[in-house]
Amino acid sequence: MPFLFFICWQLTAKADFNYDVNCVDAYKAILALRMNEAKSLLQKEKQQDPQNGIVILLENYIDYFSIMASESKSDYERLKDNRSARISALEDNDHNSPFYLYAQAQVYLQWSFLKAKFGDFVSSAFDAKKARGLLSDNEEKYRGFTPDQISLALVNVIFGAVPASFQRITRFMGMTGDVQAGVKKLEELRNELAKSKFNFYNSEVIFFLCTSDINALHNLNDYQRLITYLSEMDSASLLRAYLQGYVAAKTAHNDDVITFLEAAPKSGDYIKVPSIDYMLGCARLNRQDNTLPGPLFDYVKEFRGADFIKDAYVKLAYYFLLQNDESKYNYYINLVKTRGNSTNEKDQEALWEANDVKPDLDLLKARFYFDGGYYSKALAQMAGKDENSFKLLRDKIQYYYYLGRIYDRTGKAGDAIMNYQRAINIGKSTKYYFAANAALFTGKIYEDKKDRAHAADFYNQAIAMKDHQYQTDIDNDAKAGLKRVGG
Repeated sequence: MPFLFFICWQLTAKADFNYDVNCVDAYKAILALRMNEAKSLLQKEKQQDPQNGIVILLENYIDYFSIMASESKSDYERLKDNRSARISALEDNDHNSPFYLYAQAQVYLQWSFLKAKFGDFVSSAFDAKKARGLLSDNEEKYRGFTPDQISLALVNVIFGAVPASFQRITRFMGMTGDVQAGVKKLEELRNELAKSKFNFYNSEVIFFLCTSDINALHNLNDYQRLITYLSEMDSASLLRAYLQGYVAAKTAHNDDVITFLEAAPKSGDYIKVPSIDYMLGCARLNRQDNTLPGPLFDYVKEFRGADFIKDAYVKLAYYFLLQNDESKYNYYINLVKTRGNSTNEKDQEALWEANDVKPDLDLLKARFYFDGGYYSKALAQMAGKDENSFKLLRDKIQYYYYLGRIYDRTGKAGDAIMNYQRAINIGKSTKYYFAANAALFTGKIYEDKKDRAHAADFYNQAIAMKDHQYQTDIDNDAKAGLKRVGG
């Protein structure tokens, strides 16, 4: 009789979406990057409620965060067929739940991000469009459903931040957005979550806010606000430690990068995040206290992805150059030429530098101090020098460029513009990125001053320079600037 009852229960059990205790705890474990704990909780949930659609959604979260952390193309290829299988399983679930369309949209959206990361941009765009359509349909049926609101705000940010070179295609597909509006909505939702039954989504909203603020809005002055947000996340979360380091690195708070990342959880309960090693190694190099940037060794040894291998090797080479170890400098410079690939512009620059003349030591030190936010040390490194102190045109341009950057970041706009202009004058016909970036940053200074005419002029100057390093990024930023100032 019990056996027959079990069969009848299985035949009549209703598919549903139930964010019960197991699922909430599994979700929290995923956002802390404790994937084995999450998998164990989801296995327990499958035994208790085999048809709970939230399990399918959370298994996709595990794939998404695991692949984003490892950046492994082989992991992506191995797991990408899960997308279609999960969509099919979700389509067979409870049509009358607000999670029905939402869960499908999340799967599409997460795989859209993964496809874009690994270069499948067309398929990524179609998945993003599908996600937006499902979210919009769900919003019509279930007004104010909080998970919907979070994803719709994120989609608004994503479509609003599409690089200028892709905007014609995305407009044709009906994919437009507004970064500012999306971020504002995320801010509102973060404030509302505390009194909502969906308060466990707070960490994900903070994750989106940090990445949007840094990568889409390019806000370099929001450090304290974002760090305050991150303090709300689970103190034992590896994702929190990573984001703290990432925000600190992007806003030039180098000592904090080291503090946060050295304190990151390191037990086997957490998945490996190789980019933590990369950020920590770079931060140690920026500080120039003769501490070996050991995490960069770990990064190039363990990382299974493609990005920043050449950049890590060139930084190791520069560390030994600053230690006057010519032999090890040459060894690592040669590895730049033979290891990794140059699909991203940072690695392209590393390869360029490896094939160029050895850098000037004072400019190299100033560069690392600047990257770490040690502006007074960077300025002191160039004290007593002028254009005639350098033989190479590259170094003359770089000298003015870094003076401009230092004065720009320390609020001395007049001095920044003067040095940027000198970098433009002598570097606009070279293949180095310094002149084009100087024009871009000058445009931003004038934009902040509400001087739209001068801002547009310098953005156009940046675009007019061709065949230089970082051309795609600089052109996209300049075109976005022109759009903002109406140029």
